[in-house]
Amino acid sequence: MDKTELLNRMIAWDQGDPRRIQHALKVYQFASLIGRMEGLPGDVQDVLEIAAILHDIGIHAAEKKYGSTAGKYQEQEGGPVAEQILHELGIGAGIIERVRFLVEHHHTYTGVDGMDYQILLEADFLVNAYEDELSPAALRSFRDNVFRTESGRKLLQQIYGIA
Repeated sequence: MDKTELLNRMIAWDQGDPRRIQHALKVYQFASLIGRMEGLPGDVQDVLEIAAILHDIGIHAAEKKYGSTAGKYQEQEGGPVAEQILHELGIGAGIIERVRFLVEHHHTYTGVDGMDYQILLEADFLVNAYEDELSPAALRSFRDNVFRTESGRKLLQQIYGIA
C-alpha cells in the first residue's frame, strides 16, 4: 500500500501541531526501518507502518475529552479515529482491525502478540526517549524490560550510546 494519502490524512488531522506530526513521521520511519531490518513479511510490514503513522491519532481527542495526553487516553480515543480514516481510504477490514488494536495498545507493554506490536513499541520509544530527554538509566531499563528485537536494541545502542 502506498502510504502517501495516509500520511497526508494524518498531517491534516494534526494540522497546526508540528511537534506531533514530526513525532508520527519519526516513529513511522523507525518502525519501517526496524521492520525491514527484521525481515518482516510484506503484509506485516504494511500493518506496522500504517499503525506507526496513526499511533497517536487520538491525542487531540484525549486532550479535549480528558485534559490529558496520557497513554491510556490516547489508546482509548485513537482506535475509532484510525478505523474511520482507514475505512475512508478503502482499507480492508482485517488490516483495519489489526491497526486499530495496535493503536489501542501502543502504550501497553504486556501481552505483546506479534512483531508489528513489538516493533511499534520500540520505534515509539526511540523517538520518545529523545523528545523526553530520558536518562541513560531509563534507556537501559526500557531496553532490558521491553526491547526484544535485535534491530531495535542495535538502534537504541547506536543512537544513544548505551552499553
